[in-house]
Amino acid sequence: MLTARQPRRHAGFWRDRRGVSAVEFALIVPVMLLLYCGLAELTQALMAQRRLNQVTSAIGDLVAQTGQVDTNRLNDVFLIGQMIMAPFPTATLRLCVVSVTADANGKATVDWAGLDNAPTNCPKQGDVVTDIPVGVLAASQSVIMSRGSYVYDSPIKFILPTATAMKRTFYLRPRKAGTVVKVN
Repeated sequence: MLTARQPRRHAGFWRDRRGVSAVEFALIVPVMLLLYCGLAELTQALMAQRRLNQVTSAIGDLVAQTGQVDTNRLNDVFLIGQMIMAPFPTATLRLCVVSVTADANGKATVDWAGLDNAPTNCPKQGDVVTDIPVGVLAASQSVIMSRGSYVYDSPIKFILPTATAMKRTFYLRPRKAGTVVKVN
């Protein structure tokens, strides 16, 4: 009796459509979750990169708006930069602000440097700077260069399994004087 009934049960099984949507859902969910988490991860990385742009631009702009700076003012500027970076962690945020002046021959030299966990590519006082783009610094002029670097480490690690290093450099002309002077 069991063997006569079994073929009819199996024949009905193949025509039964009640579980089709559950099977389709089970096949699509992993792809959709991967897509959702990947987009969320990339969005966070782009937001961190945008914040680094804002921080680097803002610290350079704050220094370029003054005629002179001192160590306390530079520390305040770097503190503002860390606040702008929030809610991202600032442990890997590296900032520097540098005043670069070109002599009559166009040789660019660092007048002073303000450093906050400085990036590796930040020049020190007295260094000759050769990587300034053409047209940014004319002979006998000064420019404020701000550099920032940030290492973004994604908490999700689907699309970005390792930390991503980001770097930005901005050049701003001093506004109140020909050169921003650092006083001690």
